Amino acid sequence: MTPSRLQRPSSRIMLGLAMGLLLTLGASMVLASSGDLQPEYINCVNECDNDICKVSDLSTLTREQLATRDLSPSLRFTHWSCLDNCRYLCMQSITDNALQINEHVHQYHGKWPFYRLFGMQEPASVFFSLLNGYMHYRAWPKLKKLIPEKYYMRKFYLGYAIVGMNTWLWSAVYHSRDWSSTEKLDYFSAGAAITYGLYYTVIRITRMVSVHKQILWGIVCLIPLLAHISYLTFVRFDYGYNMAATGTVGAIHNMWWLGWSIANWKSRPYAWEPTVSAALITAAMCLEILDFAPLWGVLDAHSLWHCATIPLVPIWYRFLLQDTEFEVRNMKGVLHQAHQD
Repeated sequence: MTPSRLQRPSSRIMLGLAMGLLLTLGASMVLASSGDLQPEYINCVNECDNDICKVSDLSTLTREQLATRDLSPSLRFTHWSCLDNCRYLCMQSITDNALQINEHVHQYHGKWPFYRLFGMQEPASVFFSLLNGYMHYRAWPKLKKLIPEKYYMRKFYLGYAIVGMNTWLWSAVYHSRDWSSTEKLDYFSAGAAITYGLYYTVIRITRMVSVHKQILWGIVCLIPLLAHISYLTFVRFDYGYNMAATGTVGAIHNMWWLGWSIANWKSRPYAWEPTVSAALITAAMCLEILDFAPLWGVLDAHSLWHCATIPLVPIWYRFLLQDTEFEVRNMKGVLHQAHQD
């Protein structure tokens, strides 16, 4: 293998550090991509693996080859192997050459060629995921402070913050290292969050103050979620089906709030906010359609989608708090009966 094939990425790493990173919630991916099938890539990886990773006499290796084999602490911490490193370096070398001569940039193993940072495969997506989670974290003390303890939706809104933090945590983990286990945790957490959103939405809009009815409705939501997760785990991990299923639940959730907005637009000055929020989230998701090679090796459509959702999280919590204030102020006799059953 020629030394140039194993050169580390150039100044774009520093640009990647400056730009940052981050759903999840999941773009469809394939197990084999066009880059994986390139003879140049296959030969590069095989040469690197045979000439560096599988060599027993380390004295025969150059300093550059030793750097490829002896991984940095951050790569060891994130469980990169020598073969993983070979794949990454070959991918980046081929991509750099393609950019220099204006050739097509390929995907490798279902992903665009991102510059890694401290072992993170998609640093921008990781960063934006953490910021989304931080928005939920910031909302937690506000919810506890501003929502009366006797208001029946208090526990559900606090639960929504916890679910949100969990979802974006696993999104960050998955975009750090793409393994089957982290992928499932990301996708299943996102599915659970979408289902939970529908769960508390129906409770709020129908004013389901009866604990008995809340439990029954929870079971109705939980059974299909468990069936969904079981199918993806034990039968087939179908990306298209997963997106269709979660998209359907999300659309039903949005339709509930759209109907509520229409029914209350005259009586509540903030009634337009759920519909606008749903429209903005849908618009942000449309970024997924614009699948393109990452800009500067850092920002792709998926990471920009996660970036776009960051300011939408506090907007939604603002609506929930406005609605809580209105409900508590105007309908106390109805809404504080959560313990009647």
